[in-house]
Amino acid sequence: MAAIAAAQSGARVTILEKGDRLGRKLLISGGGRCNVTNAKGTEHILQNIPGNGRFLHSVFSQWSSDEIIRFFETRGVKLKEEDRGRLFPVTDRAQTVLDAILRELECQEVAIRYSSPVRGILREEGRVAGVIANTNECLKAHAVVLATGGCSAPLTGSTGDGYKMAEEHGHSVVTPYPTSVALVSHDVLIQEKRLQGISLKSVRALLLDERGKRVIIEEGDLLFTHFGLSGPLALRLSHSVVTRQMKNGKQPLRLLIDVLPETTKETFLRFFEDQRSAHPKKSVRNLMREILPERLADVVIERCGLQPSLALRELLSKSGEEIVDHLKRFEVMVHDTLGLAKSTVTGGGIRLSEVDPRSLQSKQISGLFFAGEILDVHAHTGGYNITVAFTTGHVAGTHAANYAFHHDAYKGVHS
Repeated sequence: MAAIAAAQSGARVTILEKGDRLGRKLLISGGGRCNVTNAKGTEHILQNIPGNGRFLHSVFSQWSSDEIIRFFETRGVKLKEEDRGRLFPVTDRAQTVLDAILRELECQEVAIRYSSPVRGILREEGRVAGVIANTNECLKAHAVVLATGGCSAPLTGSTGDGYKMAEEHGHSVVTPYPTSVALVSHDVLIQEKRLQGISLKSVRALLLDERGKRVIIEEGDLLFTHFGLSGPLALRLSHSVVTRQMKNGKQPLRLLIDVLPETTKETFLRFFEDQRSAHPKKSVRNLMREILPERLADVVIERCGLQPSLALRELLSKSGEEIVDHLKRFEVMVHDTLGLAKSTVTGGGIRLSEVDPRSLQSKQISGLFFAGEILDVHAHTGGYNITVAFTTGHVAGTHAANYAFHHDAYKGVHS
């Protein structure tokens, strides 16, 4: 997007691509469908950027999700809205989105050099002068957009190369860490894989710190795995888990899951009483399996210290309340997250105090601009990270082109 914006502004642009093709990470986003952006508008999107979202106010005032939608729809990519405002191509194929970008790059006559990793940035008199390729070839340019990504999903080419290049010119890097990543639990029921594969839809989870104080409440779908928890809800919680543990050490955190958040405790208790009256011989196990997945129902019964075969007529009111408490506060201890290589998004990156928030130009070296995940900005899943990538790319590319025009008659920008 940075290259397109710079070319649209009239600059002569070359993309130096480390891999043998563009868009590897884009193609795996959204489960291969590419969640292009979110339909709920700027304020909603910024609220879903826990990693320094405020920094992006100026960026979004220049090019926002509305412009992203317009960009793709005017280029033949029809979008559809799904839950929570997520926008996908109607084809359900990320390739559709990438093809539109590639066509626009061709239309704007952007040169692309594949298998061309960059080793460093050329600097003359305090300003960018170009880049140095791994072959030691020096490529002259009056502006450079560094959009090398973070450290997540390294097989796509995101291996943190840009951090070192920026550090060589006076930038500092907030230590990268995983976010939008699955949670690890050492609980016995997880380690014994008793709940592996169970998926819960639209649940609510309360994360408590080591002192029992609330950290955050999130909602979404959750998946039990052989190592812990995954799914959209776990990925949303991971930011709070990682940042909390970075601050206070690897202290385990309590996660209390409301399995059926739309049903109140009082409604559940009335339901149990009604069932006891109507079906006194029904076992606790059979009743619970009508409410929950079988294996989860068995764990709840076990945690309550009840015999699965216990008839409802023998169920004490106190035991019914205990069952409801476990349904509304099913506890899983969170001990860690998976690492950067398994994370969807990288937290940390180029320190934002060293970047102009309006133009995304470096404050350390004129003519160097940043876009995307290389910055110390990260969002939740749901189209928000791709939105950040597109918006910062467009803004950085536009300002890079303007900078190149202002500083020399030669109109060269490398992205």
